[in-house]
Amino acid sequence: MAGRGGLLMLENFIGGKFLPCSSYLDSYDPSTGEVYCRVPNSGKEEVEAAVEAARAAFPGWSSRSPQERSQVLQRLADLLEQSLEELAQAESKDQGKTVTLARTMDIPRAVQNFRFFASSILHHTSECTQMDHLGCLHYTVRAPAGIAALISPWNLPLYLLTWKIAPAIAAGNTVIAKPSELTSVTAWMMCRLLEKAGVPPGVVNIVFGTGPRVGEALVSHPEVPLISFTGSQPTAERITQLSAPHCKKLSLELGGKNPAIIFEDANLAECIPTTVRSSFANQGEICLCTSRIFVQKSIYSEFLKRFVEATRMWKVGIPSDPSADMGALISKAHLEKVRSYIKKACMEGAQILCGEGVDKLNLPPRNQAGYFMLPTVITDVKDESCCMKEEIFGPVTCVVPFDSEEEVIQRANNVKYGLAATVWSGNVGRVHRVAKKLQSGLVWTNCWLIRELNLPFGGMKSSGVGREGAKDSYEFFTEVKTITVKH
Repeated sequence: MAGRGGLLMLENFIGGKFLPCSSYLDSYDPSTGEVYCRVPNSGKEEVEAAVEAARAAFPGWSSRSPQERSQVLQRLADLLEQSLEELAQAESKDQGKTVTLARTMDIPRAVQNFRFFASSILHHTSECTQMDHLGCLHYTVRAPAGIAALISPWNLPLYLLTWKIAPAIAAGNTVIAKPSELTSVTAWMMCRLLEKAGVPPGVVNIVFGTGPRVGEALVSHPEVPLISFTGSQPTAERITQLSAPHCKKLSLELGGKNPAIIFEDANLAECIPTTVRSSFANQGEICLCTSRIFVQKSIYSEFLKRFVEATRMWKVGIPSDPSADMGALISKAHLEKVRSYIKKACMEGAQILCGEGVDKLNLPPRNQAGYFMLPTVITDVKDESCCMKEEIFGPVTCVVPFDSEEEVIQRANNVKYGLAATVWSGNVGRVHRVAKKLQSGLVWTNCWLIRELNLPFGGMKSSGVGREGAKDSYEFFTEVKTITVKH
């Protein structure tokens, strides 16, 4: 809905109704730096209303058959698909990513999330064992856990929100979702489709606002037994502290400092364009992006030359430009944070080969105040540098040489994170060997970001707790019970 001054005014969606809020936050268009939308600045009161609505909807929704719930998810997927272009334009304007990326990745994946879980919910089986000598039969049943709190980030707004909503409601739970206050528009647009899809009031509630106000009230609520969160490690620590007194079930998908390991027998014709994409896709604002590139010494100078050339071809432009590879970063504060890492690298004696401070960024006058920066390649950087240790979450990657397989495995593992890695080599034995030794929840070899949604997704170490996927999400969003019958 339009508010004063023509700004888009969002409303919370609670119990099947759009409800106004007493205070609002400004939301900016990253490509211009201008306020274009107002987001509810909700708090405890709105969370309480959402819990009430979710509680009331749970008995009816959880008692529906998986087939009935599946049909509702399929209808919602169809409605999202019919609105694909409108959603892609909105996601791009709200987040800063290119319309092309929103159109080809974010929104199609949101549609696929509902289709995938609509199908997978029909195929789970339970366990059964017999103890004939005691005349007993044991079997398991799974039941939805209740109200799930779903907290999603700003980098892939609808994509990651639906990755949580779909499995949660497919399993029979009701949900309260809190999208990032920086990117709330597509979540609000999806709410407009829920009734038409046949989602009963109170099954999906969306409360907009900040982590300290909405997030804290939600995760500490005694009637919310499940929390699924994707975001930063400090926020995850806070969620863990607040939820600890209630022994809640947590799924935490956090950051990464993902290595690419490029051996001398790598196919550089495939490796270089893929590694440019894995470093800079979505402005480098994907938890799976490559930010440390280890290249075997014998090919290091050739790789570097070709990689920098390819990076310079990666076009930064306004999000609506169909030829742009990269749009604007999410916020002014985030842009400054990313730039600060490049300053620190320079102070440590590193070389900036292209990008920030080296090349000129050309933007139309209207976008001069937008949050843009060029993809940046850093070399001559030590493994102990903050640029090699901390998640920057922007279009910045470091390239360093290595000698041996054993050495590079040790160096790749020498960070607190363990989310994703890529390995480039033509040697099948080496690929399997290295993948096994990397402390990483996902390892792609000779490719990047090819996802199989059936299999577990998630990280080790400080990259999170738990996994998501067909079986893993189902197990997370349900409680298992073992029943013994003596006959």
